[in-house]
Amino acid sequence: MYFLAEDLPADPAVRDSLLLRLMGSPDARQIDGLGGAHPLTSKVAVVSPRSDGGVDYLFLQVSVDEATVSDRQNCGNILAGIGPFAVERGLVPAQEGTTEVVIHMVNTGSVARARVTTPAGRVAYEGDAEIAGVPGTAAPVVLDYQGTAGSSCGALFPTGNRIDTFAGVEVTCVDNGMPVVVIDAAALGVEGTEEPAALEADAELCAAVEAVRLEAGVAMGLGDVSETTVPKVCLVAPARSGGTFNTRCFIPKRVHEAIGVFAGASVAVVWQVPGTVVAGLSGDHDAAETRVEHPTGHTDLVVEVDSGDASEAGRSSASGEPTVLVTGSVRTARKLMDGIAFA
Repeated sequence: MYFLAEDLPADPAVRDSLLLRLMGSPDARQIDGLGGAHPLTSKVAVVSPRSDGGVDYLFLQVSVDEATVSDRQNCGNILAGIGPFAVERGLVPAQEGTTEVVIHMVNTGSVARARVTTPAGRVAYEGDAEIAGVPGTAAPVVLDYQGTAGSSCGALFPTGNRIDTFAGVEVTCVDNGMPVVVIDAAALGVEGTEEPAALEADAELCAAVEAVRLEAGVAMGLGDVSETTVPKVCLVAPARSGGTFNTRCFIPKRVHEAIGVFAGASVAVVWQVPGTVVAGLSGDHDAAETRVEHPTGHTDLVVEVDSGDASEAGRSSASGEPTVLVTGSVRTARKLMDGIAFA
């Protein structure tokens, strides 16, 4: 659900109570609301104009079976709809052909530039762009991100290390728009190609993942994360279908049916930087064009990293630390309805 900020209560507590009611939470089926009974379909965007001509975007994760609303993370998938929404609501004037919308992500302080298809000054939703796991095609929304590195934790590698050990498991902690704990799937005794439901049903695996996440959250500067949605935990394995690498992402209690844009961009950094937990996995570790395989297909990203290693001629940064040079993606968004939701 996308809202203008002016249409919601200014008091966060009152606002959150309203959003829970609209989504139908807390209830596993969200039967008395507009939610889709899954964390991926229980999300809210709050949008407002800025004096510089851009827009502010606040993302809110509405829990399905608990009466909680969190602003602790960003969401790159919901971000894809911000540009079209801003143009349709008149927050950004439409241009002929393509309209650029500068989006300030309130949750993390980072910025995205969205290029929206606007023939004749109107948002077009029909097009030829395909997203794996999404039926049909739609108009592309091209997104370029700025300031994603360390946006939640203050550093690209929040612990200062490329490998840490938490709960007896080697991991790499990263934040390129989303705090993520990256694990070689084999380290947890799984292939990393299992269906999400199978992974969720493995109580021993889920307990191990959560134990790692709780320790990593403290080390990443996020504090006690037992009741929060970050960090995510992403299991990485060699690609199976011609991609760059394969993923299964805990978000954190459920396993993502695909992968979040920023989670994918964060794992892509780990893939390109030497000395991380995925360094020994087969595949091209230098390609900026990254195809992230996930349970329903793949997500294509452009992530270019200066690893900071002097051994890499022409790619070593002055500080010796990894630096994200480019993060971008192509997404789609389609308006389903526009109207009044009753609480």
